Amino acid sequence: MPDGFTVVVQPPFVVLGDEPAAIVQGRATNTVKWAVDRLKQDFFPRDPAGIIDIWLFRDQTSYTNHALELFNDIPRSPFGYYSAEHAALVMNISTGRGTLVHEIVHAYMHANFPECPPWFDEGLASLYEAPADDNGHLRGEINWRIKGLEQSIREGKTISFRRLTAMNAAEFYGGLNSTNYNAYYAQSRYLCYYLQEKGLLRTFYREFAAGVKADPTGYETLQRVLRVNDMEAFEKQWEDFILHWRTQPVP
Repeated sequence: MPDGFTVVVQPPFVVLGDEPAAIVQGRATNTVKWAVDRLKQDFFPRDPAGIIDIWLFRDQTSYTNHALELFNDIPRSPFGYYSAEHAALVMNISTGRGTLVHEIVHAYMHANFPECPPWFDEGLASLYEAPADDNGHLRGEINWRIKGLEQSIREGKTISFRRLTAMNAAEFYGGLNSTNYNAYYAQSRYLCYYLQEKGLLRTFYREFAAGVKADPTGYETLQRVLRVNDMEAFEKQWEDFILHWRTQPVP
């Protein structure tokens, strides 16, 4: 470990940061523990196997320099990423705690639901990149991804949920040169947001995880949980919900 870092054991993680010690301790408690407690309560009974390090770098320079020094990585994201090779979450924490919670969701999803397809893995993780407390439960709030989604809806560029849910990793992420993956993230996130606002998200997760062998994409489970037969009509309803989210009643 480089000089100037504080280490806080916050099971199942070890948090390491180069901000003042009190701030690192606060992040371990107020973000890591806070998120883990709520994720385990609502979704994930099992902790990730082994120890995962969470490196919280105080600014862009520290993030970039230490990623290269410690892991021989040049970050592709200005926010943070997960290094499976090093069992580490690597964060530029000055960008906010959203990416940290996002990556914690991935760690728990992989430990509890390894068959999860990309759309729901990224949909749930990105939902909680704008995390809030809702009477002791985790709630994802509207975030920056809404603008691109609104534009896609108005331009008729969204894809069907059948296609979205059926995408494998190569199709969903599309490689470094993909121009579509942000749109897929946004559509997945706000499908999860809709389920959350209708009180169906936890039910969907439980039924999907339990029945993934019969329904590996989650599409049939989605129809059943929504109680919808005509998915084309539902997609129009969902698009209208997104375009008018500012006038939706508070749940």
